[in-house]
Amino acid sequence: MLAALADPELDNGPRTERSATVRLCAVSRKVRPVGELIRFVVSPHGEVVPDIKRKLPGRGLWLSASRQVVAEAVRRHQFARGFKRDVRVAATLAADTERLLASSVAEALAVAAKAGQVVSGFTKVETLLRSGRGHSGVAALIHASDGARDGIRKLDALVEQNAGNKKETKEFPIIAVLTSAELDLALSRANVIHAALLAGPASRTFLSRSLILVRYRLADDDKTAGTVPENSD
Repeated sequence: MLAALADPELDNGPRTERSATVRLCAVSRKVRPVGELIRFVVSPHGEVVPDIKRKLPGRGLWLSASRQVVAEAVRRHQFARGFKRDVRVAATLAADTERLLASSVAEALAVAAKAGQVVSGFTKVETLLRSGRGHSGVAALIHASDGARDGIRKLDALVEQNAGNKKETKEFPIIAVLTSAELDLALSRANVIHAALLAGPASRTFLSRSLILVRYRLADDDKTAGTVPENSD
């Protein structure tokens, strides 16, 4: 697939790349699924910006979803090389990208809440997990990343208990990528620490975006995710 491209580092724009399932990371030089990568484009003002939703116009350069890889791309001036033009790259691009990824997760959670696919509050979540809908009707358990460990431990134990009672082996997502303040903003409520995500189309978007954010933050621990070649300059 990549061999047919005139320039394997750049795509030809979001409208022409919808069917692509893999892309080349411009830093690691590894071909990876697009779900494990972040697309970057050049704005009309000549500034490199992350295209979190993969919809911005113009040709795109792809990097492994890893804070280390994005920082390395900035250090190496990889964007100017990849786009083959002078571009402006913020020194804070790696941190800016993480902030935008978190915002996209919060946005997806807000959409799920408006669709009635979110239950928030410790008591409500606990009741839901103890009910017949507990494990089958819940797509994920959500905790504030800065939440108290006691409440988190109690709800996590209920999830494990439900899985054991039903003898389920599939992994049940427990998401803790947003702070309480970010959950408050997304759900238009105060002091949100725990929530349950119900199954539905909006919940799938939230889960996929959360996975990218987790990967971005933890990819340095995954030796296969965006490793920089030893002969890099």
